[in-house]
Amino acid sequence: MIRTKILGTGSYLPEKVMTNDDWAKLVDTTDEWITSRTGIKERHFAAPGQATSDLVVEAAQKAFVDAGVDKDEIDIIIVGTVGADNAYPSTGNWVQKKLGMKTIPSFDISAACSSFLYGLILGDSLIKSGVAKTILVSSAEIMSRIINREDRNTCVLFGDGAGAAVLRASGGEEGILSTYWGADGNLGDLLIQPAGGSAMPASRETVDNKMHTVHMKGNEVFKHAVLRMQEAAVNAVKRANLTSKDIDLFIPHQANFRIIEATIKRAKIPLEKTYISIDKTANMSGATIPVALDWARREGRIKPGDNVLTSAFGAGFTWAGLVIKF
Repeated sequence: MIRTKILGTGSYLPEKVMTNDDWAKLVDTTDEWITSRTGIKERHFAAPGQATSDLVVEAAQKAFVDAGVDKDEIDIIIVGTVGADNAYPSTGNWVQKKLGMKTIPSFDISAACSSFLYGLILGDSLIKSGVAKTILVSSAEIMSRIINREDRNTCVLFGDGAGAAVLRASGGEEGILSTYWGADGNLGDLLIQPAGGSAMPASRETVDNKMHTVHMKGNEVFKHAVLRMQEAAVNAVKRANLTSKDIDLFIPHQANFRIIEATIKRAKIPLEKTYISIDKTANMSGATIPVALDWARREGRIKPGDNVLTSAFGAGFTWAGLVIKF
């Protein structure tokens, strides 16, 4: 049986740190208000001139070293993002150029906060079908460029960063054991960046009305996030023929600590087996899980033979869950 192994991981956060106290100087908020409602203490913001592809390059280079592979061994580049460098070419193409890689297929996928897990599921399928042997999957966002800095309910929630993983075909027991994913476009208006696409092209009016920023109906998103993240986690565990007691570490999407608490309660995963990084990164959309995965590995939270569960929920709505044996 061919399985898809995560051979190595890497992550990158921009240097600039924006704390809750920093935000309190700009909008009507406090550290206590943000922390109690989200669990967030700080986030990183990209520097002027940094593009999404630049963040991917930093994370990818670390993943190559961790995996012990050369860039020329990569067969496909997959980048998950809603904040591409340009409408076209893809961010994946710019990553290919900046890393000096071969003329291999490179492209983006857009599943918002579920982008990295969607990328892993796609990469797993490509490897098992024999199309590729070694794949770079990354997710990166510069959310600081699409937040409304006057909306205290959303501007404090997001940060910038990138994570990457090198996938390779394996004949051993380790690798992706199960996957689960879904989407519901009927609820897309609840979390959306309205302008900038064909439905609402950029104009003076869209810019003046801040239609190129995050628009979110928080209470509705919260309810669906808990339901779908729990659904993804539970079904991924079942498809792996495991129980929640067999999970050694759960890495959820880091959007809101209260969402994580509600999810682990329903999925029957104890807090001590749940990796939390939201206090240091805020919500980096699709980048949260690969960054947390990389940190957990480097901190020794993931050992050989461990079963790691991960699940995410994002705009679309999209959701996904995986179980991976390391």
